[in-house]
Amino acid sequence: MKKKIFLLSIAILALTTLKSQDKIQFGIKGGANFTNMTSDMTSEVLIEKEYKIGFHTGVLVEIPFGDKFSLQPEILYSTFGSKGKEILCGGPNITTEYKLDYIQVPILAKIYLYKGLSLEIGPSFNLLVNDKKIRESNTISDIGKKFEFSGILGVSYKLSSGLIGSFRYTNSFTNALNKDYFEINNYGFLVGIGYLF
Repeated sequence: MKKKIFLLSIAILALTTLKSQDKIQFGIKGGANFTNMTSDMTSEVLIEKEYKIGFHTGVLVEIPFGDKFSLQPEILYSTFGSKGKEILCGGPNITTEYKLDYIQVPILAKIYLYKGLSLEIGPSFNLLVNDKKIRESNTISDIGKKFEFSGILGVSYKLSSGLIGSFRYTNSFTNALNKDYFEINNYGFLVGIGYLF
């Protein structure tokens, strides 16, 4: 409930800000995700890991505060996860894939460095909407935490036509899985394109 109230407060703040600003631009975006997972344990986790290719798609608002700074809230559907070999005690290593899909709500500060080139940095509040662990032919659900808090750092470039491109690194600060006795974090790179109206 506290998380829902917090996200509702952010939405109300954003709407209030929208009414008080000029040159606000709404947009759409999408792109590819290259994600993986870290862990501080050597058992029950993946070895020989590979980046999992996924995607993100959604909407954004750019709220300018002068020529050099903007606030950019977004709502994205974004797929994360990892794949590799899982270590099993007393048995062979098993091919395993984690699939974690989120509704992401990044709130990014954009600092314009030169013309349309900007640095993006900020938190992301991620709500889990779908999760699976596929171990060879077996599928296990309900493996993920329902809420994840992460950070984003990236760069973007905006053309005068409204077309935008971005490259981001993201890393979670909270546990991605329901394994409270050790920490597993999502991380990865997001490459996106979009259009501001």
